[in-house]
Amino acid sequence: MVGADIESAGLHVSECISRDVASQLDLEEVLESSRYSSHPYSSHPKEWPPLFEVSGKRELPPVLIERYNVSGGEGTALCGIFPEIRRAWASVDNSLFLWRFDEWWVLPNAFKFGAVDPIVDMVVDNERHILYARTEEMKLRVYDLGIDGDGPLKRIAEEQNFLDPKTHSMEWLHLVIVLSDGRRLYLSTSNPAGGNRGSVGSLNDPSNIHQRPCCLKIVATRPSPPLGIGSGLAFGSLSMAGRLQNEDLSLKVEAGYYSAGTLLLSDSSPAAMSSLVVVNRDSSTHSSYPGNIGMGASSHALREIVSSLPIEGRMLSVADVLPSADVVAMVNSLYSDKESGIYGSIGGSWEKALGKLWAKGDLPNQHILPRRKIVVFSTMGMMEVVFNRPVDILRRLLESNGPRSLLEDFFNRFGAGEAAAMCLMLAAKLVDVEENLISNTVSEKAAEAFEDPRLVGMPRLEDTRAVSSTATTPGSFSMGQVVQEVEPVFSGAHEGLCLCTSRLLIPIWELPIMIIKGEVGSETQNREGVIVCRLSVVAMQVLETKSMGRKLYGSYARTTDLGDSSYKRQRLPYSPSELAAMEVMAMDCLRRLLRRSSEALFLLQHLSQHHVTRLIQGLDTELRQKLVELTFHQFVCSEEGDQLATRLISGLVEYYIGPDGSGTVDDISAKLQEGCPSYFNESDYKYFLAVECLERAASSLDPEVKENLARDAFKFLTKIPNTVDLTSVCKRFEDLRYYEAVVRLPLQKAQAFDSIDAHRGQDALAQRQQCFEIIANALRNLKGEVGSSMRYTSSGSVLDQASRDRYICQIVQLSVQWPDKAFHEYLYREMIEIGLENELLEYGGSDLVPFLQAAGCEHVQEVHAGMTEGSMPSLIGHSEGSSHSNSFKYLGLLARYYVLKRQHILAAKILLRLAERHSSEGHNPTLEQRFQYLSNAVVQAKAASNSSTVNSSVANCNEWLDVIESKLAVLRFQMKIKEELEAMALRLGDSSNTNDTPSSDPFPQGGLVADVDLATTAKNKAKELSLDLKGITQLYNDYAVPFELWEICLEMLNLANYSGDADSNFVRETWARLLDQALSRGGIAEACAVLKRVGSLLYPGDGVFLPLDTLCLQLEKAALERSISGVELVGDEDIARALIAACKGAAEPVLRIYDQLLSNGAILPSPSLRLRLLRSVLVVLQEWAMSELAHKMGTTGTGASLVLGRTLTQRAVINQGVRDKLANAANRYMTEVRRLSLPRSQTEDVYQGFKELEEKLLIPSSF
Repeated sequence: MVGADIESAGLHVSECISRDVASQLDLEEVLESSRYSSHPYSSHPKEWPPLFEVSGKRELPPVLIERYNVSGGEGTALCGIFPEIRRAWASVDNSLFLWRFDEWWVLPNAFKFGAVDPIVDMVVDNERHILYARTEEMKLRVYDLGIDGDGPLKRIAEEQNFLDPKTHSMEWLHLVIVLSDGRRLYLSTSNPAGGNRGSVGSLNDPSNIHQRPCCLKIVATRPSPPLGIGSGLAFGSLSMAGRLQNEDLSLKVEAGYYSAGTLLLSDSSPAAMSSLVVVNRDSSTHSSYPGNIGMGASSHALREIVSSLPIEGRMLSVADVLPSADVVAMVNSLYSDKESGIYGSIGGSWEKALGKLWAKGDLPNQHILPRRKIVVFSTMGMMEVVFNRPVDILRRLLESNGPRSLLEDFFNRFGAGEAAAMCLMLAAKLVDVEENLISNTVSEKAAEAFEDPRLVGMPRLEDTRAVSSTATTPGSFSMGQVVQEVEPVFSGAHEGLCLCTSRLLIPIWELPIMIIKGEVGSETQNREGVIVCRLSVVAMQVLETKSMGRKLYGSYARTTDLGDSSYKRQRLPYSPSELAAMEVMAMDCLRRLLRRSSEALFLLQHLSQHHVTRLIQGLDTELRQKLVELTFHQFVCSEEGDQLATRLISGLVEYYIGPDGSGTVDDISAKLQEGCPSYFNESDYKYFLAVECLERAASSLDPEVKENLARDAFKFLTKIPNTVDLTSVCKRFEDLRYYEAVVRLPLQKAQAFDSIDAHRGQDALAQRQQCFEIIANALRNLKGEVGSSMRYTSSGSVLDQASRDRYICQIVQLSVQWPDKAFHEYLYREMIEIGLENELLEYGGSDLVPFLQAAGCEHVQEVHAGMTEGSMPSLIGHSEGSSHSNSFKYLGLLARYYVLKRQHILAAKILLRLAERHSSEGHNPTLEQRFQYLSNAVVQAKAASNSSTVNSSVANCNEWLDVIESKLAVLRFQMKIKEELEAMALRLGDSSNTNDTPSSDPFPQGGLVADVDLATTAKNKAKELSLDLKGITQLYNDYAVPFELWEICLEMLNLANYSGDADSNFVRETWARLLDQALSRGGIAEACAVLKRVGSLLYPGDGVFLPLDTLCLQLEKAALERSISGVELVGDEDIARALIAACKGAAEPVLRIYDQLLSNGAILPSPSLRLRLLRSVLVVLQEWAMSELAHKMGTTGTGASLVLGRTLTQRAVINQGVRDKLANAANRYMTEVRRLSLPRSQTEDVYQGFKELEEKLLIPSSF
């Protein structure tokens, strides 16, 4: 984990780098600012160690002097230096001499020259491809070599006297001309538009690189260095020692050299001997000089320091001496690939890279670059000059044991921050010294100076309150001033540590740690290239060594313990404790950042030694891309970098312990724990020990060994569950079938997130759920829902269903044992989602019932007063919408659970709730499903009633049974109404679509519109009925009556048990409407069918719901009318048999109704109607006799009718009382027939029917 202190320190280092880079201005900018400065030069303090010193002198080779003397001093002689190969050369006429300037031996003469070229000096700008030449006539010529440097020479301009600019410290300044009096002219060969060259861009811009020379013009001038300043006189005065009053006081320059901001002039003014004047940029930031230093442009003005050195002879050539090959390789690796924006592009040769770094000055690079050396070729020999860096001067001051004022002056000139940074570099021994190492005495003195508050200052509060620039006039209204919060300003020690840290890390901080090497120009380079570390191992080792300097965060450094008396700053009684504490914490954060950066470099070295591409084979494309784009800043300070480092270390360790490796976990762990403990700690060590066990277990064929190794790995991981990537680890345990680890490890890690602060609650919840998903995925794999339906063991054999069930049972039981209700909720939900309902009901924990209750209810509440109290809290990943969509499933499972546990009455209540649940957007159960719920509830209620032994329990169960059965009956009505409405809508819709026959109706469309409207209404009502259960009153009033479903209305009235005279009349009216509706649809036949169907449902009752007299009279009248009118042919037996069927085969009630009707003359005034009733009475008597005979014989009515037609000896015996009753009725009705005032021809058949029935009934042998 990356701490907030590391992240904060990383941001602060980025800010320091940005400020440091922004302070390094281009030469043209500082020259422009120098135009307003009256004192462009300063002198080096006489009391300080010198800026440069002569490290060695060599005479010219004798053979060269001899050859020159032979020519009599009149031959053509040229000379120069090749610093790349550490060689000097000279030519005399046609002879060339080449020798090492540090070892005096001369190569043999191998060259012969002819005529002398009239061009005496040439220099090539290899970056801009421009050739400068000077002729014997002091003509300066400029030639264009083309864009790539291989074009034909093109002469551009011509001037006089020049020096090579080296291109390292300027962008638009191409040439420096030194005049004989020491003045400098800065020229350019380009003429960018706009007049402001600095705004055009830099050499990094391809358009500037390829811009060809077009002119030669002066851009800036620089005054001559003051004569005698190198002798130690005060600034602005000239040395008069050794000079005559009439002598010219100006410089007389006969040769000059300019490289990377350093100018060397050979002064041949009259004196005892010539001198070498050295002019280089003044690195100090607080130099004391007279005049107004508060001018706006003076802070950016170029300020140079001038020194002089006596030299014998005349200077002929000068060259930089390059550092050793190791330093060059290291610098090239660190800076050659840098992007623009920090130092600009430093691509190209290593010589150019060193030159550009030198041009930036000593302060930013003195920790990484050695002292700069130059070799001077003069007429008297060769001289090597070494330039002391500011840190070398400080080291000499500390070694000299001089007065304290010298050290204070050093801090004043360079600033407390820069001086403290140099003290820190000396204390930590970060600076390379060629002749010897930094002594311990110097290191200790530097540490003391770094801690001395009199030198570095104290932390203070800086008042940044705004000051009004205008005065308020008297009488005017003042709005006051904006007051800003005072900010702490830390001491120079803190600033020095920031500078030291930022300059150490600047070459790598914002650049990727990895690059892709592939075929140059390949379009797929970023995809198919080889990923390697950007820096070389040597460069990383150098940076690591410097970053892990002991005293950068060693024992002398202040810590956060303010009570420690070993720190001088905190012992001072006047130090504000709060500011001191803030500074101590800030510096401690920077030191921890340095320590972690050093560890990151150590880790990258080891990764680069083991082929990064091989180590990241297991990473997906996205992670590889992140790795390539990851900067060193992110690698050190971000969680993403820490995670990628973990993956890289994992790949490294797995390689070590894999078949291709040659080590163990202990081998690589010891190195990593020592070199990068923040990336590889004790928990990582245990993790990889577990990985090693898992690797061995996977390769073992012995089941016992495999299990023991898996158990050992599990023991290691139980100590560090919070730091383990459980996804991959648990997958390995799953392959080994060691499911205890698959369950326990994620739950232990999830438990750690319970104690996280409230402000990170959502993150903790998400991380807990990720842990739970590992267990759920294991169940899915065993169930066979992920990938294929077949699972294989680690040995490759197929996992059978019995083994799957056994492992599922083990996972569930282990999970239920863990005391985490939130996890139980997640587990139960996932098991339901996977399809493991049976296993859940069988192995679920004690909180399963409350979970199903809470998940199945819209509002968490108890199902009844006797059920378990309490409910589960809010569920992980639970939402209101999902509760509605899955509530039916959860309640169904709860009902199944109660059935499984033989709690029948609770199961019945849950099923009742399921049937009564309102439809929601997520789930809409059909009426058939609700009917099934209620049917099952009835079964459970009956089972509860049968299994109860206590009287109160039985009564309670019976009450519930009655309630459920009543609701089931109402649901039947609802389903019937829905079916009727759907049929009505379909029928009306079809009739409106097919009814295209001509009609005499002048408005035929009116009926069609009415049918369409009615069909639409019926369809909508049917849809309403399919949503929820309706009450019987609502069904009657809103659905049955409006759509004239009278048959269903009668059934509902019967269920509602209407009683009383008013209700009786209401029932009679409903029957009348039903029969009228049936007559209109299908005549007497349809009416009789309805009577049979409905009457049998309502009989016997109390007679209210089956008014036989009203029904009989209405049907008989309708039959007579339809027969007379010829509308329908009605049989004599249709109505009578329909009435008997309505009475469930009982003929006596029907006969009684007919007797009542026939005895009331007011009701039947018409003889024809009475005759119609008498015919029906005959049928009733016959049916009664047949039913009695069938009952005695054990046969059907048809069989009885056949018996009545046989001889007396073959007939069965009918009950004597029934025989007498039937015979008397037949005799009475014969008399009634005779009384009818109708023609005998109409009544004869009826009379004969009664007579024959009487005769058959009166035969004695029959009874």
